[in-house]
Amino acid sequence: MGMSLAERVRVTVAALMHATGDSQGRLAGVLGITQAQVSRRQSGTAAWSLKDCDVLAAYYGIDVLDLLAGPSRACDALPDTRRAGRQRPGVNELGRRR
Repeated sequence: MGMSLAERVRVTVAALMHATGDSQGRLAGVLGITQAQVSRRQSGTAAWSLKDCDVLAAYYGIDVLDLLAGPSRACDALPDTRRAGRQRPGVNELGRRR
């Protein structure tokens, strides 16, 4: 049997964090929650909400359906500029000029 949607989102967020070099603290700031709340979502003791998924997809520059489809599809959809070590000079991780 396949992964549940909740497990797929956890694995996908972990894969995106790894691909971009993001920390739980960084995601907490993006989502407006604490690092502990991100940790609970990643451990499965709390669920990622649909709003969380929308915010994360926008943050990573991918479609929310790619995020929900799983880690391979989400990482394939990830823009090169969002990958760890591939930041454009003069632009921060949110795409804003430094």
